[in-house]
Amino acid sequence: MYYDRIDAGLILANELMQYKDDNGVVLAVPRGGVPIAYYVAVQLGYALDLLLTKKIGHPTNREYAIGAVSLQDRYVVHHQGVSQEYINQETEKIRNKLKEMYVKFMDDKEPADITEKTVIIVDDGIATGNTLLSTIRMLRKHNPTKIVIAIPVASKHAIDRLKDLVNEIVCPLIPNSFYGVGTFYKNFDQVSDEEVMMYLNRFNNLKKVV
Repeated sequence: MYYDRIDAGLILANELMQYKDDNGVVLAVPRGGVPIAYYVAVQLGYALDLLLTKKIGHPTNREYAIGAVSLQDRYVVHHQGVSQEYINQETEKIRNKLKEMYVKFMDDKEPADITEKTVIIVDDGIATGNTLLSTIRMLRKHNPTKIVIAIPVASKHAIDRLKDLVNEIVCPLIPNSFYGVGTFYKNFDQVSDEEVMMYLNRFNNLKKVV
C-alpha cells in the first residue's frame, strides 16, 4: 500500500537506480503517471516527456482495442470488416486530440527522441495493459536501446502480458488479488491538468538550475 503518488514515485525511483548511468528518457502516462515520473526522472537525471497514446476501438465495440495511435505513429491489428478508411479517420481524430493535449502541457517543445536511449515508461498502475501492448510496439520502431516499464502496482495478468515485450518490468507490488489501481493507495485523488503542469514546470526549472 502506498500513501500517495509521491510516496510511490520515491519508492520506484530507488528501485530504478541501476539505470542511473544510462542515457535515458522517462515517459509519463498522463495524468496519474506524471507525479511519479517526476521523481523518477529527477533521481535518474533523465529527460521527462509525456507518453500520449490512445487506443483505436473496434467500430462495433469501442472498448475492444484493435490498435493504438501516438503523436507520431500507430499500431493496428487488422480485423475482418474493419476498413482502412475507418482506421484512417480514427487515427486522425485521435491524433488531433493528442496534439491538443501535448500543446497544453508541453507548449511548443518537440517530443523527446528515444533512439538509442533507455526508455522508462511510468504510470501509477496497470490493470490490463491493453493500450501498453500497442504502445510498446510503436516505441520499438524508434530503436530505443532498452524499454523498461516502471509502475508501483500492477495485476499479475498485466505483468504476464507485457514482460516479453520489454527489457524489464520494475513493479514493487504485484498483489495476488487485484481490485483496481486505486485500492493500493491511501490517497488516490484524480490528478488535475494544473497538477500535471506544475510538475512539468518544476522539472524544467530544476533543469535550468542544474
